[in-house]
Amino acid sequence: MTELCFPLGFRSATAGASIKKAGRDDLALLLMPEGATAAALFTTNLFCAAPIHLSRQHLKDSRGHASALLLNSGCANAATGSIGANNASACVEGVAQALGVDAQSVLVNSTGVIGTQLPMDRILPLLAPLAAEASNAHAQASLEPYARAIMTTDTRPKMAAREIRVGDASVRVSGVAKGAGMIHPNMATMIAVVMTDAQLTASELDQVLRVAADQSFHRISVDGDTSTNDSLFAFASGQGPRVELATLQEAVTAVCEELARMIVTDGEGFTRSMSVRVRGARTRSDATTVAKTVAQSLLVRCAVTGGDPNWGRIVAAAGRAGITFDPSELRLYVGGTEIFAQGQPLLCNPDTVRAAFNGPHVDMVIDLGATIGVEAELNADGFLTSGLTEEYVRLNADYTT
Repeated sequence: MTELCFPLGFRSATAGASIKKAGRDDLALLLMPEGATAAALFTTNLFCAAPIHLSRQHLKDSRGHASALLLNSGCANAATGSIGANNASACVEGVAQALGVDAQSVLVNSTGVIGTQLPMDRILPLLAPLAAEASNAHAQASLEPYARAIMTTDTRPKMAAREIRVGDASVRVSGVAKGAGMIHPNMATMIAVVMTDAQLTASELDQVLRVAADQSFHRISVDGDTSTNDSLFAFASGQGPRVELATLQEAVTAVCEELARMIVTDGEGFTRSMSVRVRGARTRSDATTVAKTVAQSLLVRCAVTGGDPNWGRIVAAAGRAGITFDPSELRLYVGGTEIFAQGQPLLCNPDTVRAAFNGPHVDMVIDLGATIGVEAELNADGFLTSGLTEEYVRLNADYTT
């Protein structure tokens, strides 16, 4: 197993500002002392938070360069007007001044309750000590303190890493993420940071990040809500060797996929996960549409939560996805058992079907039959989500109280 630590060229420090709750770290500073190429994907929500606006502008102005990233949990700094915008700028200026770098090389984001202001009287005095700690050559190498500091309703830190051997040297890809509720594509609600010491241009990093996100964070949902603060940051310090882009893409995608699975399996009130893979569509876009529709069906997800083998909800959701296919050609497999084909249920052992719906993970495969063979596999896509539980409702009914 690859050690869960930062790649070369990255350091971090965390601190507690009692933003939402006293006694835990809720500020996390990531430092790239020699600078790094940078790329990011942000929420498509029109109410995007003040730090999103600022980070997006800084990435543009710096042409994909960064020296630091400041994150906080406990307050989203979203829907906070001009005060929130000024607070985000003050955080950036404080970090930049402490590090002696240009403000446009500092990125920032927040996560937590929407519509509350950051406690700047507690945050600003911590920025210089944070910068000094992160600048220390002996700064914490483990990802865990950083991953813990950005948690909100997460029950555990989310970290992943891969290592690529390049002759006698190596390239590391490491990532952390937070997310348990308001999880949905474009971006999937979360904050994630992926780092590598590979040598990459900003455009190469952006390309790698977009492919990885499309195969991971854009293929998960917990509750269908896209947040105001979603972001996926990527940084490359360039302090390791150059590696073939396809090889690096594989490693970055693997890290993102692992983090995405962690988000789903830590979903608020999580009991079991479910995956929907659709193959045999006319186009890959059609497969994506059907997979998303089934995975986001509240009725399907409730059946999964209860371990109820009510597979009729699955085919019904596929039928309302809005794409054209012949229902008599559809085949449905759950847990590897084919239970529906040629427009009718198949004779199956009821205990086998029930068991397929009662494990820790429910695996669904839908073959639309519009294409076959190699073409059927090309015109395929999948989606990962979880059951919808009473505990999820309880947590979100009491989120601010």
